[in-house]
Amino acid sequence: MRRILLLVSILSLTACTSLGVKPWERDLLAKPEMQLVENPMEMGFEDHTYFSKEGSSGGGSFAGGGCGCN
Repeated sequence: MRRILLLVSILSLTACTSLGVKPWERDLLAKPEMQLVENPMEMGFEDHTYFSKEGSSGGGSFAGGGCGCN
């Protein structure tokens, strides 16, 4: 019983040793279809609008009022 417990604990400790992106896998992650945001410019505009509207309530830690006159 102790050997089985020892074996299970050793295997569980070594299970996370191969995490991370390998150099030959980086080209797959750099493809446009793998990006979280399809259009970064549009996302920037949406972030600006959101933070301008929510500035009075502290949304996004930007200074300014809720009127959008930053």
